Amino acid sequence: MSMVERRNLLAFAAAGLAAPAAAALPRPALAQAPWPNRPVRLIVGWPPGGSVDTIARILQPRMQEALGQPIVIENKGGASGSIGGAEAARAAPDGYTWLLAYDTTATNETVMRLPYKTPEHFAAVSLVATGPLCMVAHKDTPYRSFRDVVEAAKRKPGDISYATSGVGGLAHVATTLLQQQGGFRLDHVPYRGAGPAVQDAMAGHVPLFMSNVVVISQHIKAGTLRPLGVTTPGETPHVPGVPSFAQQGFGGFEAPTWWAMLAPARTPAPVVARMHEALAGVLLEPETKAKVEEQGADVVASTPEECRRFIQAEIEKWGKVIRDNNIRADS
Repeated sequence: MSMVERRNLLAFAAAGLAAPAAAALPRPALAQAPWPNRPVRLIVGWPPGGSVDTIARILQPRMQEALGQPIVIENKGGASGSIGGAEAARAAPDGYTWLLAYDTTATNETVMRLPYKTPEHFAAVSLVATGPLCMVAHKDTPYRSFRDVVEAAKRKPGDISYATSGVGGLAHVATTLLQQQGGFRLDHVPYRGAGPAVQDAMAGHVPLFMSNVVVISQHIKAGTLRPLGVTTPGETPHVPGVPSFAQQGFGGFEAPTWWAMLAPARTPAPVVARMHEALAGVLLEPETKAKVEEQGADVVASTPEECRRFIQAEIEKWGKVIRDNNIRADS
């Protein structure tokens, strides 16, 4: 081992993470018992009540049947999903720890100083689903359209507040891009997850909320929250009748929210393939697919390579917006 490799290994050890495969020491072979032969841990980097937790719990019962072992969901909320990400990144790559990642996995790469790098410390398994973000207003606000928000914000820059599930998440960064393109300014109110944010939005403590539809669909249907615009290129069946931001003068604007299954890097390829097979099978079952889509998301069930390329593209796209607008974890 060269001196450079030794230094790199020591640096990763100090951070509590596994080194990249190129610097890895030889490892003993996995036990011969077929995987999985004990409970499997699925880390959700968000509190209960948010979209990641919701989708994890839709998948859990059928994944348990498909794999023949319990799936134990562990909520490790905080720091826009990065606490859960760090927990999964330093887990043994033995197939017994997985991460249900959210769109903040991409934005965190630029917003934060993470103890891991997603492309290096995770193996992609599948893009689970994508969906629209939607900006909603409390029913008692005067905002009947997104144009109303823009005009009011231009009259009094920074006077109107909007909530998101956290600093640097896709909802925050996408709304920042809207403001940049439209020449107006809102006041960002970040929460520690979508669960607490939606509670305050429903109570009217914050007038606007940008979120994935999974969290807010039932409140839109109940009339408590009024949808003003979606981040798909055109209208979406998940929020029928609501124009996209692209259709409201923000040409080319698109910001899909997403969920993906990841494994710690160097998880054996046969184990990743088995998990992908089980997950894809469950996602394409009509009942599971319908449950996910009822929440406001579209099942994807991609290949591992498609998932890897998608996440890399999201890191690059939103990284530029974050740098251009000087968005930081403490902003």
